[in-house]
Amino acid sequence: MTYTATITSASLRLREGRIIAGLLLKGVSQLEWKQATLEQNVLQMGSPESIRRISGLLRARLEPFGPDLWRIVHQDETVAATQAVLAGAIKNSRLLGDFMDLTLREQKALFAPKLEHRLWNDYIAGCRARDAEMPDWSQSTLNRLRSAVFSMLAQAGYLKDTRSLVLQNVFLDEELANILRHQGEDYVLRCLQVME
Repeated sequence: MTYTATITSASLRLREGRIIAGLLLKGVSQLEWKQATLEQNVLQMGSPESIRRISGLLRARLEPFGPDLWRIVHQDETVAATQAVLAGAIKNSRLLGDFMDLTLREQKALFAPKLEHRLWNDYIAGCRARDAEMPDWSQSTLNRLRSAVFSMLAQAGYLKDTRSLVLQNVFLDEELANILRHQGEDYVLRCLQVME
């Protein structure tokens, strides 16, 4: 299945992403991971369920890229680190990536000043045509998905904010672009560069 709703579990969460990247850079064992996340509560979250869900999702987003990207997330300034976390979210969620690659790209080509909420519904209809196995999500799930995607785009600067939905140019950090290029992450790179 191409499209899933996992993206609703967590926005970009840069603060937590920096902590997860730090654990990955240390090469912690599974036991050390559990001790850090659950016993020491390094993410400073409330319930064990939330800790497991968020730490697992952030790890799944970042782990495939390796230490070069983890260093950017863990140590670099906010813009580059946010873009690196977004790269992980795109790789982990085709729903987010395709929205950027298809809908944002089209709006940029049309010189649209902002996103319209109806574009999300049009996009979801297109997803159903591309993925026959896509779940038949309820309207409330579709609204949560839209909210998660728009929130991520605002956090990364592609949207001015989630109220106005004004589109903004975003220039990808050069080091991050080189890492993605070197790793053959053409799809992720194309999505991130959609507003340049």
